[in-house]
Amino acid sequence: MGEETQKSNLVPMAATIVGIRQMTDKEKLFTVRLDNGNGFKHRPCQFVLISMFGIGEAPISISSPPVNSGNTFELCIRSIGNLTGAIHRSSVNDRIGIRGPYGNGFPLEKIEGKDILIIAGGLGLAPIRSLIKHVLNERGRYGRLILLIGAKRPEDILFKEEIAMWEEDHSIEMHVSVDIAAPSWKNHVGVITGLFKYITIDPLNTIAAVVGPPVMYRFVVKELLAKKMFEGNIFLDMERRMRCGIGKCGHCQINGIYLCQNGPVLSYLEARKLQEAL
Repeated sequence: MGEETQKSNLVPMAATIVGIRQMTDKEKLFTVRLDNGNGFKHRPCQFVLISMFGIGEAPISISSPPVNSGNTFELCIRSIGNLTGAIHRSSVNDRIGIRGPYGNGFPLEKIEGKDILIIAGGLGLAPIRSLIKHVLNERGRYGRLILLIGAKRPEDILFKEEIAMWEEDHSIEMHVSVDIAAPSWKNHVGVITGLFKYITIDPLNTIAAVVGPPVMYRFVVKELLAKKMFEGNIFLDMERRMRCGIGKCGHCQINGIYLCQNGPVLSYLEARKLQEAL
């Protein structure tokens, strides 16, 4: 990467918040449009660096599919610090900075014609929603779509309205679990791996995508391997400690791999070779 290219990748593009939707008590969904009028091209599970002038910058996964309407894209943001707290206090028409997209994204070329099994825990549903909506937009190009979704409590589940629609869509096989729930909760209670008993897969024709808290990965991979899945067909979103987005600061480095460039999506075949990854 040349010096001029590096500099241009560090300059935020001006953008405007054009929509805000409250998702839970901690997360909001922001719809953003670039001020230059250009479309925004990305792959599922890529991320951007969002900035607010005078406050700072933070990495946020893109939640919308690659082809969106009106040249906008969506970011589901949890309020956990100064920057994300300031964004949560923003209003429609406020301006922000955007760098990116960064990262390799999900390998779409590997999943065409395949069954897709998606396991999303907690906030992990935010980045993988981009892949789910891409598959739904191009439904004829893919086989079965199986969704396993987990959260701590029913009120923590993201995109509830869309999940309700997915439950009514007979082309989707979906199971939802929460760790804790009132007796009125009708779905599964327990960790997300408890949902594997409800599904069957063709291990030779299935691609798995796993996104969630780091503690979840080891147990989910164990379930997938027990179903005879090939290690190279299991993809993990390893986004963590992203900072500069261009492989310079080293915050996201794991055993010589810069996740902001070589990841965040790695196959299990790749990830298991990294001592600190899982």
